[in-house]
Amino acid sequence: MNSNRNPLALAVLAALAASPRAHAAPVDEADAPVSVVTVTGARSEPYNPTSAMTATKIDAPLRDIPQTVNVIPAQLLRDQSASSMEDAMKFVPGVGLSHGDGQRDQVTLRGFSAISDQFVDGLRDDALYFRDLSNIERIEVLKGPAAVLYGRGSSGGLINRISKKPGANRREATARVGSDNRRRGELDLAATEGTMAFRVTGAVERADSYRDQQFLERDAIAPSLQFQLGAATTLLLQAEHLSDRRVTDFGVPSYKGRPVNVPESTYYGAANARDADYSHAEVTALGFTLEHRFSNALALRNAYRHQDYTLARYNTLVGSVNEAALTASLNRTNLRREEDSWFNQTELTQTAHVAGMRHKLLYGIEVGKQNKDQVNRSQSNVATVALFNPVLPVLPKYLNVAPGTDNLGIMKTASAYVQDLVALSEQWKALAGVRYDHFEQRTVERRAGQANLDRTDVAWSPRAGLVWQPSAMQSYYVSFSKSFQPSAENFPLAASNAQIEPEKTTNKEVGGKFDFLGGALSATASLFRLERTNIKATDPVSNRLIPIGEQRTDGLELTLTGQLPQGWQVWAGYGFLDAEVTSSPALDNSDNVIKGVPVQGKRATLTPRHSANLWLAKSFGNGLRAGAGVNAASVRFANPGNTVALPGYATVDAMAGWKLGRVDLQLNVYNLLDRSYIVSGHGSSPNLSLPGSPRSAALTARYQF
Repeated sequence: MNSNRNPLALAVLAALAASPRAHAAPVDEADAPVSVVTVTGARSEPYNPTSAMTATKIDAPLRDIPQTVNVIPAQLLRDQSASSMEDAMKFVPGVGLSHGDGQRDQVTLRGFSAISDQFVDGLRDDALYFRDLSNIERIEVLKGPAAVLYGRGSSGGLINRISKKPGANRREATARVGSDNRRRGELDLAATEGTMAFRVTGAVERADSYRDQQFLERDAIAPSLQFQLGAATTLLLQAEHLSDRRVTDFGVPSYKGRPVNVPESTYYGAANARDADYSHAEVTALGFTLEHRFSNALALRNAYRHQDYTLARYNTLVGSVNEAALTASLNRTNLRREEDSWFNQTELTQTAHVAGMRHKLLYGIEVGKQNKDQVNRSQSNVATVALFNPVLPVLPKYLNVAPGTDNLGIMKTASAYVQDLVALSEQWKALAGVRYDHFEQRTVERRAGQANLDRTDVAWSPRAGLVWQPSAMQSYYVSFSKSFQPSAENFPLAASNAQIEPEKTTNKEVGGKFDFLGGALSATASLFRLERTNIKATDPVSNRLIPIGEQRTDGLELTLTGQLPQGWQVWAGYGFLDAEVTSSPALDNSDNVIKGVPVQGKRATLTPRHSANLWLAKSFGNGLRAGAGVNAASVRFANPGNTVALPGYATVDAMAGWKLGRVDLQLNVYNLLDRSYIVSGHGSSPNLSLPGSPRSAALTARYQF
């Protein structure tokens, strides 16, 4: 798909190409709309942001939001030298890690897959690829259903990346070298000229891996240009392009209920993996945000984003294991995806005083369209290798078989929503909202004998919460929210699910948010029940997909973030998740030996019952700083029948830095104790679990000029 076919995309790209040179005076802040300045400005408390945009789509204090929001700030990402979404998300409580078929970012939130719940600046970004953080200011993770503002999906929550935008002058170059021949360079340039400001970020990365044959070739660039069209109007133009190529790594198989005990480097695929087992994703996005403030009480915002995405994926993976013969059978797939999507949001924010109460109102309309084209060819049993010492076969890149999937999925969204954050009194606040979605789904089949499919779903998604603040340091809340998951939530309709109503998720939550040390240190606690109903499962008697499954997560999440006495910065969290499939007729036949295992009563896959993290950092003067942390997760299950367990683990990371003038040096060491562990899995198979990295290091040099 080519974004240049879109006239608006051409206009945006032309404007970006005309960006000014970086040497003039800054924009007068008095002329800039408040809603723009709050997004681009730096936070005064690096580990302890006081507000977020994701939960309410207005810049609201976290203590006023009756829902859990984890904000991963820029300083934490920098201290931990995070360059991937997995690096960032592993320090968020309630998160389970998935390897995403070796070609995309994917996690579980509170026991539910968040494969489709990725956003950037509040706009849907559900294409299946690995994202780069070179253009990301911070990451906001909203827990629980969020369809009231974002539409379909978000059972356990959603992930919203806040991009870097024009603002203060900045010139920074970064070079990073590390283990496994890792080389990465980043550039961040920002300047203003009169009523215009621009920013360009980019990254180039090349690396090998602790995994045999793995490599990474990544290039990213993201220019943006901001116009101050008057004292009350701002136009922001943004573009980005990402190319990511790597071996499609599905990990290792299992043996007797555990991942096989082999070196972390052991790869199960083609001997010529660089040519036959790679994924190459290309993503190009163009968009704008137009904001106008009519008065201090009334503002209008229109945001548009167009995205082209292509994926060429070739992979070999373990399809089955013969435990008696100690062999593994390999399967191959050729997959092509092309997606063309756009979304437009128009939102009006209003501050009003009615009956002595202050209301912050949000009115919104969202429309969008996604064309998702895919062709998939698969072949089983292309080779057999030894289970513990595989001698890999040389395999052809292309499969000469008929496609199992060859279609175009068309999804159209038309939605309207309203929200009110109201101060009932000095101590009481309430948040209420509702959204109406009209979601059309159509699949155009290209295979002979296959019928086209279509359905339309309409859904109302409510949210309500009450907040009690007995003092400036305490905030207690109770909330209720719902989301819906249609059959074509992210993938085209199939004959097996086209007639099934959307699944529904309900969240009931109580919690507290507390400030200490004059607001320098914050703690949160939340207790919740998350239930998803109408889950589709295969009836073993009729072999039909039926919507009678249910899954429930009862959980507790705790966080502590901010500044401790004597200058220590802390980021800590704990999550307890009792995630269980409470009703399902499905039987799991994925195990190597045991077949027909009932799914009902089993734990949700890839979801640890206990997870915890702690990171401490401190500046010691004379430009010296240091930090260290631990990340831990209890046992997770690889498959729905829970017959294969991924052992619990704890890893330790450390950091030391020295700033000398304009040069900032930082050394990060990961898995300091060199523990062997399984970092992630697939969630549906016992034979696709990815070993974590052994001890590794990265040295980063930043230069401001």
